[in-house]
This record gives sequence, structure tokens and C-alpha cells, in this order.
Amino acid sequence: MDFSGKRILVTGADGFIGSHLTEHLVRLGFQVRAFVLYNSFNSWGWLDESPEEIKAELDVFAGDIRDPNGVRQAMRGCDVVLNLAALIAIPYSYHSPDTYVDTNVKGALNVVQAARDLGVERVVQTSTSEVYGTARFVPITEEHPLQPQSPYSASKIGADQIALSFHHAFGTPVSVIRPFNTYGPRQSARAVIPTVITQIATGVRQVRLGALHPTRDFSFVEDIARGFVEVARADACLGQVTNIGSGFEISIGDTARTIAEVMGADIEIVCDQERLRPENSEVERLFAGIERASERCGWRPEYAGLDGFRRGLARTVEWFRNPDNLRRYKAGRYNI
Repeated sequence: MDFSGKRILVTGADGFIGSHLTEHLVRLGFQVRAFVLYNSFNSWGWLDESPEEIKAELDVFAGDIRDPNGVRQAMRGCDVVLNLAALIAIPYSYHSPDTYVDTNVKGALNVVQAARDLGVERVVQTSTSEVYGTARFVPITEEHPLQPQSPYSASKIGADQIALSFHHAFGTPVSVIRPFNTYGPRQSARAVIPTVITQIATGVRQVRLGALHPTRDFSFVEDIARGFVEVARADACLGQVTNIGSGFEISIGDTARTIAEVMGADIEIVCDQERLRPENSEVERLFAGIERASERCGWRPEYAGLDGFRRGLARTVEWFRNPDNLRRYKAGRYNI
């Protein structure tokens, strides 16, 4: 698909990945409408921190992905929709699962229903590696069985299937992108890498974590932003799921130790029972198979392997060490 002259709507543009993606699209010269969550503070989330030259190019729409009328209004005049609006914190999904169905499943339905009615040329639905659950085989390809090990992952499976059903039933031009364990500047402290960095950056040397043995495929946010663009452009990705990852796995314990090395700190890792998932909910292993992304849309990670991970961590640490950024985080509290 030729994106020349296209207007692109990014839902969830105020969030971690969404803000990076929005900035990336503006720098590429696209017309971008940023869908941010309505709030009484008139906050655009992380987009408030974007360079002035980026903000000057944005068409910002404040609404709620759960509201079909607002979603439809936001999508009018847009050619491409990248749907990132979602609730993503796994622990919060244990005690508030209804909100995940409303936001993730119904939100996806609102997007594809409006896309069908308005004749949108391309929709990219954002999935997550959590839908695979603990790996039955590695690397995890797109054919891996889906295993909902948390209400969050169940809601994302539902959202993916709703989106794909519109492609199969009505020909709505939907692609599903499935990022693995994104990290980078601006990420919430509910994720493990910011949790470790913020504790060390505030002087803590007994770093509190949950389970240390599970492995993850950590992908730098700039690679993920590029992945969205390439999946959206590729006709070969229509009606398909496409993994975006680093093709590299590392345990949570080794991740913490690598961060400490990058930050020049000696740490002791302490297991905090509050941070442990219920036994059957913990995803033990994630390791992305990314050949489909390479073959169908020409995407490859620039921050691959251990060397790429260290480079991505160095950039992330640099951002968090800025006092203006670090003070946004409550390093001493467990964020669900």
C-alpha cells in the first residue's frame, strides 16, 4: 500500500508505544491524527513531552475507545488506523477484568465496525506476545497455540479475533501486529525494566522483583514503531498476524543484572511475593519467531541480540536518569 498523502489515526497515541509511534510517523512526513484518552486536565499523556515541532503537526482528538460514536468521529477522514488503545497491565486485570473486555475487546470492535462503514483503507490491530502464554516451542511463530493465562491476555485474544473476523467476513483490510515485550523511554513502572532502572536510579541496591526465571524477548520501542509502519504498508500482512520481536530471549534475573552492569551498580535481587503472578498465570518463556515480518514486509530489528539489548538499555537508562523524567515514577511502590 502506498502511504503517500494518507492521513493516519493512532489510537492510544498518549501512551508509551503510541507516543513513540506518533512521533515516528510525523518525522516520516505523514498527516497524523492522535487519539488520546479524554480527561479533565486536557492532558495528551506522553505527547505533552513531544518536541514542539512534532506537536505543531498533530491533529489531536480526545475521546474514549469504548465509545463507538467518538471512535467513528475520530476515524472520519482517515485512511489508515493503527489501534493501540488498550489496558495492558496484567496484575490489574486480575481484579478488574470487566474493564479489559470493555476497553480491549469492545474497543477493537468499535474500530473495525467504523472502518467497515467508513471504507478505511487499512487497520492495524495491536496484539501482544502474552496471547501465546508459556511457549510450547521456540521460536514462537504465528502458528503457536493461543493460551489465555490472564484476563488481560484473554481480552487481547478476543480483540485480535474480532478484528480478523471482520477481515474474513466483510473484507475489512485488517492486519494484526504482535509485539513482544516492548521497552524504552517513557515505559510505565508496571513493567520490569523501568522497575529495575528506577529503583537503581533512586539509590536502591536491594532490587525487589517477582519471578526471576521466566524469559522474555525484549524489543526496543523504536524497532516496534518501525514494525507498525511496515506491517501497515504490506499487503502480504492483510488478514494475518505478524510477530515483531528481537529474536533473543533473556531471563528476568539476567535482565536485572544486565541493567545493573549498564548503570554501573552492584545490586542484590530480592523476591517480593506481592510481585508474583498466580502460579498458573505466569508466562514462563517468550522468544519470538520473526521470519514472517522479514519475508512479508522486510522488517528486521535494529536492536537485536544481547548487543542490541545493551544498546537499547543504555538509551533507556539515559532517559530515566534525567531527574525531570525520574521524578514521575514512584520507585518505592509496586505498580500493578
